[in-house]
Amino acid sequence: MPVWIEAALNGPWTRARQPRMPLTVAECVADGVACARAGAAIIHVHAYDPATGRQNDDPEVYAAIIEGIRAVEDVIVYPTLPFIQSAEAFRPGALEARFAAVEALGRRGLLEWGVVDPGSTHLATAEEAARGEPGSVYLNPGEHVLRGLALAARFGAVPSYAIYEPGFLRLGAILARAVPGCPPPVYRFMFSDRFTFGFPPAEYALDAYLRLLASAAPGSPWMVAGLGVDVRPLAAEAVARGGHVRVGLEDAPFGTETGNPALVEEMAGLVARAGGRPATAAEVRGALAGR
Repeated sequence: MPVWIEAALNGPWTRARQPRMPLTVAECVADGVACARAGAAIIHVHAYDPATGRQNDDPEVYAAIIEGIRAVEDVIVYPTLPFIQSAEAFRPGALEARFAAVEALGRRGLLEWGVVDPGSTHLATAEEAARGEPGSVYLNPGEHVLRGLALAARFGAVPSYAIYEPGFLRLGAILARAVPGCPPPVYRFMFSDRFTFGFPPAEYALDAYLRLLASAAPGSPWMVAGLGVDVRPLAAEAVARGGHVRVGLEDAPFGTETGNPALVEEMAGLVARAGGRPATAAEVRGALAGR
């Protein structure tokens, strides 16, 4: 059975939390190519400004990464959205600015998948909470979710849903059906050992998500993923139940010393031992087109 492996190369963490993550265009391209050769069919990336070490959502940087990887390997490569919190989400022009890079990439034919997170959640580690620290709120107002889905419909991009909480799944399924021409989403169940959102990476949690998915969006593709998490214990269960997997330094526990290609290679081995095999990008596209 072909199993989709997604590699999330870096995330929003900066090297303070993930010292091995790629920052420059050249590093992201090299990591993406190596991950594709190790078994990943899907690459997810955040663009950075190497001078500051901070995320920089410049469509030209994203284009260089996407085109650089695709010039070498046939793989799905898709960008993130700017992280937004608190009142920033409701400032004039915030909606347009947040999706500016996505829209620019779509106009250039470079948007194959797109991030759409159908809900808002509190982000705090267990350690922060124990110290009485407030954490932050990851905001995705309804207008932002609908803008992402409308762009997905406009450009034929597959919405990649990060499901932090069960309500994300329920709302996301309804909204996707409400947007004419929107491709059906991929549901990525977000687990964590370190953060306090949602579920830990446990079999009972996967059971709960799958029962909800069967009710809200039956037959939809799904994968196990998360933040600050080791999803390897769920790999065999995901394969056995017809799901897919995501690995990489965006999702891995902070300070992981293993690089992205090795994480993908290890996951490919776990998939094979569970009776699956890494899917190609062509197989992923074919499965989505046949829905």
